[in-house]
Amino acid sequence: MKKSGFMEGAIIATLAIFFTKFIGIIYVIPFRAIVGVQGGALYGYAYNIYNLFLIISSAGIPLAISKLTGEYIALKKDKEKEYMFTVASKITFLFSLISFLACFLFAPFIAKLIIGNATGGNTPEDITFVIRCVSFAILVAPLLAVGRGYLQGHGYIRPASFCQVIEQIVRVIVIIAGSFTCINVLHLSLRTGVGVAVFGACAGAIIAYLYLTHKLFIVRKEKKQTGNDLNKSEKKLIIKKIIIYSIPFIITNVANSLYNSTDMILLVRGLQYLKFDIKDIENISSVFTTYGHKLNTIVTSIATGLAVSLVPNLAKSYAQKNYKDINIKFNKTLQIFFYVALPLALFMSLFSREIWTIFYGFDKYGPLIFKFSIMTAAMDALYIMICNGLQGLNKTKLIYLCVILGLGLNLLLDIPLMLLFNKFNLPPYDGAILATIIGYGVSLLIPLITLKKEFSLNYQSTTKKLPKLFGVYIIMILLSFLYRGIISSIDNRVILIFLVGFIGLILAVLYYILNKKEIEEILGKSIKEIIKRK
Repeated sequence: MKKSGFMEGAIIATLAIFFTKFIGIIYVIPFRAIVGVQGGALYGYAYNIYNLFLIISSAGIPLAISKLTGEYIALKKDKEKEYMFTVASKITFLFSLISFLACFLFAPFIAKLIIGNATGGNTPEDITFVIRCVSFAILVAPLLAVGRGYLQGHGYIRPASFCQVIEQIVRVIVIIAGSFTCINVLHLSLRTGVGVAVFGACAGAIIAYLYLTHKLFIVRKEKKQTGNDLNKSEKKLIIKKIIIYSIPFIITNVANSLYNSTDMILLVRGLQYLKFDIKDIENISSVFTTYGHKLNTIVTSIATGLAVSLVPNLAKSYAQKNYKDINIKFNKTLQIFFYVALPLALFMSLFSREIWTIFYGFDKYGPLIFKFSIMTAAMDALYIMICNGLQGLNKTKLIYLCVILGLGLNLLLDIPLMLLFNKFNLPPYDGAILATIIGYGVSLLIPLITLKKEFSLNYQSTTKKLPKLFGVYIIMILLSFLYRGIISSIDNRVILIFLVGFIGLILAVLYYILNKKEIEEILGKSIKEIIKRK
């Protein structure tokens, strides 16, 4: 198997994640037709809780393993690296078992916390059932994540990324086939159909784990070491490092999940307080937690793919005290945000009505919420990039500070901003979106300022590109308004697919032409060559 460099690995991982997210978006079209708004809300309730428990049990381990693997390779400590992987797998399984039991046993309490005393929609019993169905995936998915982290640390980005594709394909097949069979063929209840759908996460993880086990066997056989075993003190040090390195990743990812989970809970409670009808509440909730969230992952997948390659590469540079290389990679990270993630979010925001109609048809709340929530996805993408970059530099205290302040602000402002927006006859759910943006903004400013002081990071290579880039933004926005005016009266989904796709292609080509030099400078080589080869 061939290893990948920093930018090549980032592109491969991003393409794989983008593909899995694209599948994750496409399946929602038939899934929405099968389960409807109420089923989408029920699915979102279960999946947000599952993600939170999954993060607690595993999210810190894969990138910690990736980071430690990169560090041990740089220091030529192969025995430590292999022992680290074995111990990490055991620790992960233990945490997975504990998380599964907690999620399964406390499902009734969690369900009550989510829905409160609301009636007329999904019941606490429905939510309890689907949470328990999805909880079984917690037993498998964390072990899958550990194996991916090990491969990523070695630079084997391709098999680690392909593993995610397999997992997603199997999961989507189970979601669509399972829910359709339950509801439309066997005529079972909505909660049974959604329960089978969320169980798809477990099925996908099992199949992907079988593939990954084969790849791990090949790599570990090639890297097999001989000689004396590690002594007790060396083993203790490795275990200590795993724990120390994992905690920041766990906290960062838990905070990221908590943004979604707390927004979900506070949004429901806030709308209940404002006397919204339960059906409207669940419709709005389904946009935040399921349907709109799926579209948002198009933007966040860019950050996730970059983090896969960024963390081990930064860890290597930091272990070798190569601060010049750290500066280059951090600036490339920021440039990928400004040149890829942000313009993509702007395009999706400007064409929110058309994009929503293509995927879900007409909806009262969907396009209105998605127009602004996609910008939180852009902030989330940069947050993921920066926080994972901090992990590679061992800036754990700074991570904790950013997480606490950002999430704390979001929690404090959610309900007050909803009430404030409602008082001025503005949609109260936009207040929740603004609270999230403020939280992310604070979480981002602090590390950027601190890194400049402590590591003498120079952002000049990024800032000098921004005036021209913002000028291009203005051109793209004006053209988008022009095109939107032309297609604003069209509601046919098939026609809109071709029109929005054609407009997007025209704007993307023009955007690339106007920024060709800068984009190829960021990527190091032509992205066309990398995609063609991979």
